[in-house]
This record gives sequence, structure tokens and C-alpha cells, in this order.
Amino acid sequence: MKILKNFRVWLLIIFLFFAFISISPNGQEGVAIRGITPDSSADDAGIFSPSKNSRPLDYEVILSVNSVRVKNVNEYYAAVENLAANETISIRTDQTSYFLTVQPQVEIIQTNNTITREIEEIIQEEVNGSTINTTITSTITENETITNIIGIRDIGLSVSDAATSNIRKGLDLEGGVRVLLQPEEQVDQETMDRVKDGLEQRLNAFGLNDVVIRVSGDLSGNSFILVEIAGMQKDEVASIIGSQGKFEARINDSVVFRGGEDITYVCRSADCSGIDPYQGCQAYSEGTQCTFFFTIQLTPEAAQNHADITGKLALVPGQGGNSYLSSPLDLFLDGQLMNSLQIGASLRGRAETTIQISGAGAGISRDAAVLNALEEMKQLQAVLETGSLPVKLDVVKIDSLSPVLGREFLKNAFSTGILALVAVGGMIFIRYRTWKVAVPAVIASFCEVILLLGIASLFGTNIDLAAIAGIIIVVGTSVDHQIVIADELLGSSQKNAKLRIKDAFFIIMAAFFTTLVAMVPLWFAGAGILKGFALTTIYGVSIGVFITRPAYAAVVEILLRKE
Repeated sequence: MKILKNFRVWLLIIFLFFAFISISPNGQEGVAIRGITPDSSADDAGIFSPSKNSRPLDYEVILSVNSVRVKNVNEYYAAVENLAANETISIRTDQTSYFLTVQPQVEIIQTNNTITREIEEIIQEEVNGSTINTTITSTITENETITNIIGIRDIGLSVSDAATSNIRKGLDLEGGVRVLLQPEEQVDQETMDRVKDGLEQRLNAFGLNDVVIRVSGDLSGNSFILVEIAGMQKDEVASIIGSQGKFEARINDSVVFRGGEDITYVCRSADCSGIDPYQGCQAYSEGTQCTFFFTIQLTPEAAQNHADITGKLALVPGQGGNSYLSSPLDLFLDGQLMNSLQIGASLRGRAETTIQISGAGAGISRDAAVLNALEEMKQLQAVLETGSLPVKLDVVKIDSLSPVLGREFLKNAFSTGILALVAVGGMIFIRYRTWKVAVPAVIASFCEVILLLGIASLFGTNIDLAAIAGIIIVVGTSVDHQIVIADELLGSSQKNAKLRIKDAFFIIMAAFFTTLVAMVPLWFAGAGILKGFALTTIYGVSIGVFITRPAYAAVVEILLRKE
């Protein structure tokens, strides 16, 4: 066939072949590992978080838990929800097998019971020179505190359904959180890059790796940082993203140590972090408050600074015969007092490198208070590990999107797209009264979408609502250009086919450069949120102008040549 001998057609076939390789569609089942909580059971077992630039099919996929097959996220959570503390479990992935020991996080549940006790007292009396013992029984009522320790199991894995292709679905389709941040003051590009690096370190320390952070701006010259966490509902990270994270431990007006460089290690394991076993949770009229704790390691310089400052403090007596230093250790985060810790007398003048940090979380119920306390603890641990950002950020906008809506939209978009292509093909057939124009037009538009998805998967471009809008624009321009080509080929016969195709592509190239010029402002508009739309449109029209539309023109010209 002459069609298969045409260079433009072969160029399209070659690009389609590589697009399918890039997309790599498959029917993979299981759950993909998206992130690992530091110092968790998964981290101790040697499971690694995927690298930032990993493609969806490169994620390690969990196939079974304790030999029970897991096909999706629901089955995974059903397999791990009833794990016992210190239980050893096996996890098999598509790469290897792991054995994890489940770490308990300790929750102290205190209940106050009113109990009644009978106390017998023996009173001795002398009567006529003889000693008589009289037993007196009295009843007292008192409150007794009963403490129960319950383990909250968390193996430290963030997962999602395994990918079925290398197409990276964005926030709108996979669900997650989008946070738009703006510096409180105008800063240069170097500072913005430092802020971006600091946020990446902070989110990694928080156990989040599948995160997109990019510096953007608008047409007015304002700078923004756009943070997208796809595949997870992580509204709680908004506070840690938006805070500068300037942590200081002070005694009176002297800074003992700061978060970041003064701290060499932050404990996250169950034996040195969690709900405080001594203070636990306390019920109040407004709800419940739970106290958390974790230990940190200071640098020798910070420890010596602690010794120099505490060496000048006096001792004061405390309850139970204990003595404390005259001034507490005050913990400040972004200038706000978080907690004040009494310093034991034994620490006066000592260069102590191990310090225990504590704080509190509250909720309307005990469970809510425990979860809030543990979340506050994780955020503070991340801040202490990474230090403060060079500038304070204001949260301009937060979008939390449901993955359920995204999946429904994707299904509807796919079915609607197929119907649209069929409808367009039908309209072209009605207009030109020949399948030789209509059928190649539908096939060319479909190939254009495949090539566009292949390019997006190759470069890791997220397909979100903005990108889908770009795909619709691309298909629309494709049909428009195909009609221009068909009109030229079926028009005046005074020119040969090559000249008529040349005239058609003169119009097409003019429209192509107009589209490129229109997309450049959108690249920067909307604080970078419209960048996906502009990028997808530029990819698509470029693919169409240089690959699919020349192939379409060649095919239609060959088919119509006999006529």
C-alpha cells in the first residue's frame, strides 16, 4: 500500500510505538508505596520511599500482607488494621519480602472511679489496770485513678492503588491537597530557592515524598510557592508548610538551642516518643488534652551552652522532695510560647546532649486528642530536624480534593471524549460525503492524544483538570486544521496536491504560532496553576503540526488521488 510507504506515516507510527512504551499500560494490582514515616516499622525493615522523580510504575508495589493477597487500598487497610503491638508481619512486594515488627505508640487512658473502703482501727484503753483493745470500723470514700495502656499500631507506610500506566495523574484526578504560599515580603530568587529546598526537607522529615513543590509567579511580579500532595488527604500538613518553623528553646532571655543545626537527632521510635506515660490524657470541661514527648540529641556546642546558662541558676524545692532550677526551659515556635519545662536540679551546669521535649494536643474526645497530640508531635519533630525557613510564608489558598470525584471525572471525560470523536467524525462525513476524509480525521485525533499522553508520561507532567482542558484544545485545533487540509485537497484543481497541502500548512503554521504566543502568558498566570494547561497545549499543537497533521494530509491525499 502506498500509505505505508509514505515517510510521514512511518514517522507517526514510530512516535506512536515509543509513546506506548513510555505509557506502558498494564493491569497491575496491589498497592504502591508512596511514602515512609522516618523511624517507623517500615523504615526499620529497610523499605525505602520512592525517589522524587520516580515514574508511577517504578513505585514498589505491595502484593500481600501475611500471605493475604491485597489488590487495592481497601484490602491493604483491612489486612493491617488489627495488628497487635510487637507483632512480626511479612510484606511481599514485586521486588522482595520484608519482615516488620509493629511498633506501638503508647496511649494512656485514665479513668477516675469513686470507691468505698472500710478501715479498721484498734484503740487500746486501760480499764482497772487491764489493757482492752477496741476495734472501730469506719467507711471512707475516695477517688482512684485506673491507668490502662493501649497500643496504637502504625507501621509507617503511605500507600495508594498501584498505577496501571506511567501517566502521572495530578491532584484533581487522584485527590490530595494543593497549598499556594506567598512570602510575607519580596525576596530574591535565591531566597525562594532556599525556601523551596527547606519545604522539601520538612515534608520529607514529615514522611511525605510524593510531593510537587515549584516556585512560580504572576503577571504582577508576585512570587509564590505551589505545593501539591497528590494521592493523599493531608490537610494537617498545611500548618507545617505555612509556618516559618523558627524554633527556640530559651531560659529567661537566653537562647539555649535552635531547631535545625543545633540538633543532631530527633527520636521518632516508640521507646522514646509518643504519648507521655506519666502525664497521659486529662479530661476537661472543653474536652481532653493529651501530652506527648520525644527526645532529641544536641550538638556538643549547644549542650555546653545549656551548661553555661543553667550553671548560673538557683535551686528551688519542688513537690515530693525534688528540686528544680529557678527558671524553666521555654519552648517557642515562630515567637509563640509552646510549653515551659521544669529543669531538674541534676542538670544544673551539665553539658547534657539528650533533651526531652514535650507538648500537648487537644480534642473533643480522647481519641481525637491522642491523634491531635501525635500530629502536633510529628510537626514539631519535622521542624526541629530541618530548622526554620528564611522567610515567613502566608497561606494564600488551600484546596483539598477528593480522589472519588477525580476518578468519576476521569471516567466521564474518557467516555465523553470517545463520543465527541465519533460525533466529529460523523459531522465531517456529512460535510464531505466521504469516509476517506472522516475516518483518517478521527484516527489522527486519537493518535494525537496518545502521543500527547506519551510525552507527558516521559517528562513526568501531571495530567490534571488544566491538562485535560489543554487536551480538549489540542483536539479542537486538530479537527480545525484537518478541515483546512480537506478543504484545500477537495478545492480547486488548478494546483497540484503538493501545492494545495502547502497552502493549507501556511494557514496551519500561522495558527500554530498564534497559539504559542497565547500560551506564554498563561504559563505565568494564575500563580503557576495554569502552567499545566499551557504546557499540555504547547505539547499537543507541536505534535500535531509536525507529526500527526502531515501524516493525515499524506493519507487523505493518497486516498483521494484516485478520485
